[in-house]
Amino acid sequence: MITVGSESVLELDGVTRRYGGMTAVEELSLSVADGEFFTLVGPSGCGKTTTLRLIAGFEEPMSGTVRFGGTDVAGVPPEDRNVGVVFQNYALFSHMTVGENVAYGLNFAEPPGGVSDEERVAELLELVDLSGTQGRDPSSLSGGQRQRVAIARALAPGPDVLLLDEPMSALDAKLRERLRVQVREIQQELDITTIYVTHDQEEALAVSDRVAVLNEGTVEQVATPRDIYHRPQSRFVAEFVGDNNVFDGEVQAVDGDTATVAVSEETLRVSLGDWRGSPVSVGDRLTFCVRPEELAVGSGANRLTAGVTSSEFLGETTRVRLDWLGQELMLRTREALGGDVTVGFDPKDARVVECRT
Repeated sequence: MITVGSESVLELDGVTRRYGGMTAVEELSLSVADGEFFTLVGPSGCGKTTTLRLIAGFEEPMSGTVRFGGTDVAGVPPEDRNVGVVFQNYALFSHMTVGENVAYGLNFAEPPGGVSDEERVAELLELVDLSGTQGRDPSSLSGGQRQRVAIARALAPGPDVLLLDEPMSALDAKLRERLRVQVREIQQELDITTIYVTHDQEEALAVSDRVAVLNEGTVEQVATPRDIYHRPQSRFVAEFVGDNNVFDGEVQAVDGDTATVAVSEETLRVSLGDWRGSPVSVGDRLTFCVRPEELAVGSGANRLTAGVTSSEFLGETTRVRLDWLGQELMLRTREALGGDVTVGFDPKDARVVECRT
């Protein structure tokens, strides 16, 4: 059995997996620290679940290497990788009780800590807040409770790595919010390396130490949730993670770390401080983004006059859609707006995501 040491990481190095003529992941490289909550997020078909299956050993890469604690696990079957897996559909055994489901993995491995199977089951059910349910039928539990039973079952043998494949997707929004907090608390209490797959950007930002944004089988960006949101490194990340206003124009001047960009009929000043790509020069095409909450009504160095096309009251804020010279913009505000409004932003609130010569 492969065991991950306390100083080790889980690594994927240049991994590619194809199915016929379709590429699921291509030259994908990731490194996950021991004890980290690491999330793979992206649209359907981007390679998230395939990546998880490659880690678990359910699939083998056509090229590249998967390493646990520095050890190449090529050819090592799933049962010898010391991973726990929670599937999207829970996959609980309907003919077994809750306790029997949790204890299933202990048929193949001794419980950690020298405790008995019964003690391990009771310990884990207490951990997932389901004490006293050992004798119940899984069908008598709610969706959230069944999901927690599945997590307890995956944890029973004491795996080094926990893999979660869209575990909240079948649950309603409120229950997802509650359960994701519980999952994060369990992960922190056990200090277990966790790889989490979701298509829900809000969920990814809420629970993760770091996030990998995948697109068409490749990694667009790996960073902390705050950096993914506030400092996207590509147009795809800027548009996929949360709402964003994306502008594209020609660079008219560069003064230190500020560029002057002609966008439609306006000239806008943009900070280059967070841009890590090629140097920006006059004549380049620059793409930058401004989050809706960073647009301010009636203030900001860059001013835009736009017409309100619709408003959605969301409780704490109102999401306002604007038409600016034929381009849709989005604003979050506490004000009720209508007609034409002037909105603005400062150069530091803009994030450059692409530069083309």
